[in-house]
Amino acid sequence: MRTIFSRLLLAAASFAILCPALHAQNFPTIHVDTRLIDTTFSVRDTNGQLVHGLTQNDFTITEDGVPQTIRFFFRDTDLPLSIGLVIDSSGSQDKFVKAHEKDIEAFLHQILEPNDQAFAICFGNYLRMVSDSTSSPEKITSGIHRFNKGERNFPQIGPKEDRDLGTALYDAVFYSVTEKFSNIHQRRKVIVVFSDGEENSSEHDLLDAIEAAQNNDVLIYAIRYTELTHGQMNARDRYGVRALNHLTEQTGGHAFDAQSNLSQAFAQIADDLRSLYEIAYQSTNHERDGTYRKVVIHTTQPGLIVRARTGYYAR
Repeated sequence: MRTIFSRLLLAAASFAILCPALHAQNFPTIHVDTRLIDTTFSVRDTNGQLVHGLTQNDFTITEDGVPQTIRFFFRDTDLPLSIGLVIDSSGSQDKFVKAHEKDIEAFLHQILEPNDQAFAICFGNYLRMVSDSTSSPEKITSGIHRFNKGERNFPQIGPKEDRDLGTALYDAVFYSVTEKFSNIHQRRKVIVVFSDGEENSSEHDLLDAIEAAQNNDVLIYAIRYTELTHGQMNARDRYGVRALNHLTEQTGGHAFDAQSNLSQAFAQIADDLRSLYEIAYQSTNHERDGTYRKVVIHTTQPGLIVRARTGYYAR
């Protein structure tokens, strides 16, 4: 909603210049409801290739099964990115510290363009802002490296109380969204999680993290680092896989195994973020009762797959 609303501000400002003259002629007051629901999404074919060049006529949208009228449709190919790197520094990731640094450096150099910005949060049981928003990959990787070497003189976000256990994944996502993204406009908002998906210390749960991302139209991707025992996953490992899959799928992103071809995974993320569509509608359900609304974007062309957030909470 904020993205579409921001795009209307210029038109509103132009209209405001005319307001004194219009008021003098005693024109009736016009009330406009700007509570638009906007959703960012990508489209792929059955071979996994991104599909470009689609128009508004290629889509329909439903909310809780009820057809909605599309009010706006955009291609977001040129929108700059705001990326949050959320990095698990708990004990289960000790083996992957060097891999995190190497992979994040490669990710930033592959994806970050001059007009983009990124920040980095390292978390165990506390959440540390090791690099605030910047366009410099070197500043980001330097902050991460200094944290991994033991420096803790970084700003803390989220709750300040003591925590006994060591992995606050859901809080890291939740506070990244609410403290870093809630007032950002005219940028495509993305979180990339580097973790095994395990959790034991957050104030917020998985649904809170998903809701925060969905209501702020933040895409979440994940790179999963899992330490296997004799080549096998245990119950906690499988829990982490499901948690990251659910977190990413519900917000329109995707989870990748760090043991896969990460260069290819990063290329896929980059392609996604530079090949997005955005659709907006005014819900036929005018109640703001806090309930969850399921949103489904359909294509009128067969064989195409839409990747988007699955809904929102009507706050």
